[in-house]
Amino acid sequence: MTERETTRLLAWSTELRRVHQRIREALRVTQEAVSAGHPSERAGRDLLLYCHGFCAALDGHHRGEDRTLFPAIEQAHPQLAPVLRALERDHAVIAGLLGELRAAVDRSAPAEELDRHLEGVAAIMENHFRYEERRLLEVLETLELHAAVGEVFGPL
Repeated sequence: MTERETTRLLAWSTELRRVHQRIREALRVTQEAVSAGHPSERAGRDLLLYCHGFCAALDGHHRGEDRTLFPAIEQAHPQLAPVLRALERDHAVIAGLLGELRAAVDRSAPAEELDRHLEGVAAIMENHFRYEERRLLEVLETLELHAAVGEVFGPL
């Protein structure tokens, strides 16, 4: 195996960490926007942008994993099927929470309600990310997957 091939293989584990960090940062920025809670029209538009952007990034990340990454892992490591199903169930739970957050943002819910939604997403998301990293990073270091990073980990 050439050095470039080794670098590409190791990049999947590195890229997963990077994407998780970017999503954590997007959540932090969104939470700060909610906390600022200025009642002006501009603040409302900014909050819509932050919340919808965060939701789209997290949702896109999970759809990419479900569609591309997890099938590749399962093919190479069938013993991880129960782990992958648990992660997919987490994705479904998080998608439901994101739907509730989007609905709250769309109806201009008060900052306290938005904050509760974000805290719920944050708690589940962080637990999910940590579990995923514990169970999959080592596998990702040797996974041969020939796909674009955006296809595997979403648009972030």
